[in-house]
Parts: sequence; C-alpha cells; structure tokens
Amino acid sequence: MVYHSSFVGEEGITKACGFPLLPLKSHIKGPAPVSDQGKTDIVDEAITFFRANVFFRNFDVKSPADKLLIYLTFYINVALKRLEGCRTLAEGTKAIINLGLEKVPVPGESGFPFPGLFVLPQSQKEAELLRNYLKQIREETSGRLLSVAYRPNGTPNKCL
Repeated sequence: MVYHSSFVGEEGITKACGFPLLPLKSHIKGPAPVSDQGKTDIVDEAITFFRANVFFRNFDVKSPADKLLIYLTFYINVALKRLEGCRTLAEGTKAIINLGLEKVPVPGESGFPFPGLFVLPQSQKEAELLRNYLKQIREETSGRLLSVAYRPNGTPNKCL
C-alpha cells in the first residue's frame, strides 16, 4: 500500500508551481513557515515512508502534498546514492553538503526530475520562491537523513 501525505486540505497554505509550501520544523532560513517542533512535518513523512513508497511504480496523487512527498522521496534516493560510498559520518556530511551546493532546478528548467507533474512558474518571483523553498526543504531533509543513515558512533546504518 502506498503511503500518502497527511497534509491534505491544508487551508491557507501558499503554493508555488503546484508545490504546497508546507511548514517545516527547521532552523534553516527560508520561505517555509515554521512548524511546531512536536508535530510531524512533510520531511518526517518522507523519511518515514521512504522504504515503503520507493517500491511502488505508480503513485496515485491525492493532494498537492503528495506531489511534495514524491519530490522528497526522489531527493532522498539521490542523497542515499551519494552516501553509498561514505564509510563515516564525516564523509557522509561532506557528500551531503556538496549535494546541497548544487543548483536547484524548478519546473521548466533542465534537470527538474518531474516534467508535467508540476505547473510552470507564472513569474520569476514564483520560480525564485519555489527554488528557495526546495533548497530549504532539501537542506532540512539532508540533515535529518544523516541522523538516520548513520549510527551515533558515526558508522553507516545499513537498516535504512
């Protein structure tokens, strides 16, 4: 069974190119609203559901938050591939930082992984808003992923 996001019907949430700009439990500066630390956010859902959702070829999108969940699942997969050869937390951190320095494409630009799933930006301002949100959510996801991908002693966690 595919796991869908619990963030359905989020009233008053700003959207950019069909992406809902959902609140994050984050200390990273960006356009995302700040979420309560005790609540589950979309990054928590993406990491929790990653193992189950990655095995499905088809994903029935039920809400805009599901599109963000698909994007994050793809990003987690890319990040884990970068971490494959890293034997220590220090090496993994360096690999993730390098991934974070890469340009973040938005719909309509080359390198964006899901053409057709998201609408094209209507203005440069919307494109920059989405780019900044995706950069923030990728950085937040990377930080949390490192804490799951490595044990407290700094060795890789093969159970991810």
